[in-house]
Amino acid sequence: MGAGEAILLGLVQGLTEFLPVSSSAHLRVVGDLMGSDPGAAFTAITQLGTETAVLLYFRRDIVRIVGAWWHALRGGYGTDWRARAGMPRGEKPDHDALMAWFIALGSLPIIVLGLAFQDQIESTFRNLWLVALTLAGFGLVLGWADRVGTKKRALTELTGRDAVQFGFWQALALVPGVSRSGGTITGGLLMGYTREAAARYSFLLAIPAVFGSGLFQLAKSVDQFGKAGTPSFGATLIATLVAFAVGYLVIIVFLKIVSTFSYKPFVWYRLGLAALLVVLLLTGVLDASSATA
Repeated sequence: MGAGEAILLGLVQGLTEFLPVSSSAHLRVVGDLMGSDPGAAFTAITQLGTETAVLLYFRRDIVRIVGAWWHALRGGYGTDWRARAGMPRGEKPDHDALMAWFIALGSLPIIVLGLAFQDQIESTFRNLWLVALTLAGFGLVLGWADRVGTKKRALTELTGRDAVQFGFWQALALVPGVSRSGGTITGGLLMGYTREAAARYSFLLAIPAVFGSGLFQLAKSVDQFGKAGTPSFGATLIATLVAFAVGYLVIIVFLKIVSTFSYKPFVWYRLGLAALLVVLLLTGVLDASSATA
């Protein structure tokens, strides 16, 4: 993989990571059109770039949440378990402290399922017929959720039960084509959260999962960089840096439009991409199986 290809894949990752269109599906398809599936490890590592953009954009929120969580945990509100969780008796709950616990709780499903299905994630789940199916199917689910969701609940109304549900919706993104943000936002809409609340929480919830997956794949791939069929470390680094820069701009734009417009354009885009993918598979332009499987 040359520098030009790495820049293109980084651009694709940055443009699609935060939109409900599945960045992993785009990297899978674009990589194949360039001649080789970059692989699940490359996808996970480049996501470190876009997730670093999340840390930068939400830095004030993250500092506030971590500070409130630490204050409650060390006994700032009392020493019983409720106080340490941010719910002191007789006082208003500390929503920032609770948010830290909710993010941790919501991260469990994707960690457990990611480890349980690690082999399938790197092989079977990357089959392009499955990608086409999930692009179309979950696009329709997103459109339905956007239509029927009440869109009344704010993040301050988040509960532990909702956090776990959000986590399972996020875990669906282990299959390319679902979309991490798309799955989480769909779940949030069906639970009655506003578009902006669901989108913001999807960004925050992704931080532990994406960094955990990316760093795990980075450690596992250290000896594999540059081998036949595997992107080099330099190409992966270039793609990751490009993904960071582009991803930061996408966050700004996406959060500005998400409160005003419906997700219908993304639904139509997913259906169109799924149809195009089917045509490319039927005509033999693309091979359904992963080159790195």
